[in-house]
Amino acid sequence: MGRVGTAERTKPSRASWARRIAFGTVLMLLALVGGTAFRVWQVARENDRRPADVIVVLGAAQYNGKPSDIYAARLIKAKQLYDAGVAKTIVTAGGKKAEDNFTEARAGQLWLTRHGVPPTATLAVGEGSDTLRSLRAVADQVHARGWHTAVLVSDPWHSFRARTMAGDLGLDAWTAPTHSGPIVQERVTQVRYIVRETGALLYYRLTKTPADDLFATFLG
Repeated sequence: MGRVGTAERTKPSRASWARRIAFGTVLMLLALVGGTAFRVWQVARENDRRPADVIVVLGAAQYNGKPSDIYAARLIKAKQLYDAGVAKTIVTAGGKKAEDNFTEARAGQLWLTRHGVPPTATLAVGEGSDTLRSLRAVADQVHARGWHTAVLVSDPWHSFRARTMAGDLGLDAWTAPTHSGPIVQERVTQVRYIVRETGALLYYRLTKTPADDLFATFLG
């Protein structure tokens, strides 16, 4: 009788099982978030200069046709890749706000031609208000011309999410992010962007929708 009572006392209770499940769930979530953050950081360090059909520059803020410092850093990197013979065409991406006179794509195209890239070597795709929609418009234009491979140029921390989206859109893409400009100069800024991009990528993988606006407030 005593042995039976001891077995019953040592048998895990429902509350104990619930705690174990909760603890296991938390560990899995931490592993998922940590693993994603590591990949964001890892891809940010890549600089793949393999030849491709096109170089795609992801748009950023522009002011009446003049690229912001962040966007200019991306365009400088794209021109370096073009000058190195990585691709014969640079695609600039990004739409515009209702009050803007220029799309991000057009502002980028103008910058490139003013800095020595022949107009015939550029293609502005001025559609999309976020990364996913911009890349979808780019993929349509790239596929329509019989191209398939692309080197993506963006900020380091944005690269893994952009590459993931490009792959889902049927592009064989790799990344050559810029390693200059405001985003990469301060350690605190880098950490904030890694956190932002980790959340945005997990949100995209879960919903297949963009999270640019959702996480924009995190950066102020």
